[in-house]
Amino acid sequence: MFEIFLKTVPFFALIGLGYGAAKSRFFPEEATAHITKFVFYFALSAMLLRFSANLSFAEIFDPRLASAYLWGTAFTYGIAMFWAFWRGLDLPTASIEAQCAAIGNTGFLGVPMLALLLGQDAVGPIILILSIDLIVFSSLLTILVTASRQGTVSLRIFRTVAIGLLKNPMIVSIALGLGISGAGLPVPEVVNSFLTILGNAATPGALFAIGASLASKSAERLQIAAWLSFAKLILHPAFVALAVYVIFPVDAYRAAVVVSAAALPVAGNVFILAQHYGIAPQRVSASILISTAASILTVSAIIAVVTAGLP
Repeated sequence: MFEIFLKTVPFFALIGLGYGAAKSRFFPEEATAHITKFVFYFALSAMLLRFSANLSFAEIFDPRLASAYLWGTAFTYGIAMFWAFWRGLDLPTASIEAQCAAIGNTGFLGVPMLALLLGQDAVGPIILILSIDLIVFSSLLTILVTASRQGTVSLRIFRTVAIGLLKNPMIVSIALGLGISGAGLPVPEVVNSFLTILGNAATPGALFAIGASLASKSAERLQIAAWLSFAKLILHPAFVALAVYVIFPVDAYRAAVVVSAAALPVAGNVFILAQHYGIAPQRVSASILISTAASILTVSAIIAVVTAGLP
């Protein structure tokens, strides 16, 4: 475990560097927004486009792996929803808590970190997980919140969901890359080089942006945030592990990648959604802050366990 911990330290050190730069006001909040935009629309999108354009659809989409991740994530989502309803929360607030409990920072943290730690073969499963999180669970949140506020499920809701997906550069990059790969079109070396250079900025940029954004997060509602962090860092990977090793067994390597991805801290885009809908942003903020800090140890431990014995 200590060896894995040392390998993850540079990634979390970059997060810490971003946090310190923003907390000291050396890096203002406006700058954080701009670097996040650069990573989201350019660097990370270039990385995902290059990865998906050079992989076949079969290397990304594995029905058993998708089923296992969906089952483990949906089960975690359901537990968080149940506990929220038990405490008397309404549907929108329960939905945002479930999103904290089940959706990890796969885009900004998982793609760059796990691809380097676990090897390039991990890219296919990571893209699959990212696609499921964005297409299935982010859409589910939009549907639940909008339907609750409107009192009905209408076609307009699904149109809103579809437009949101089409505007997401990560989804567009993956879809475009798979289209190129599926059509059998070769990617010119000059294009691959361009995407590689731009995509290489994703790792330091994304990690620095995560840390900088954490500097503006508050740690209110600690008891609830601690529960949601526990659900994300422990329960989610545990249920995904049950799915990939027992219910929908897959090969050990892919199982390790999926469980490692499930162990990631609460995704930053959950806070964006919470702010957009005006649903418990302080609770989400604290969950991101606590889960990211705790994940320095938990992610290392879980990766060490699931990769033990792998060649």
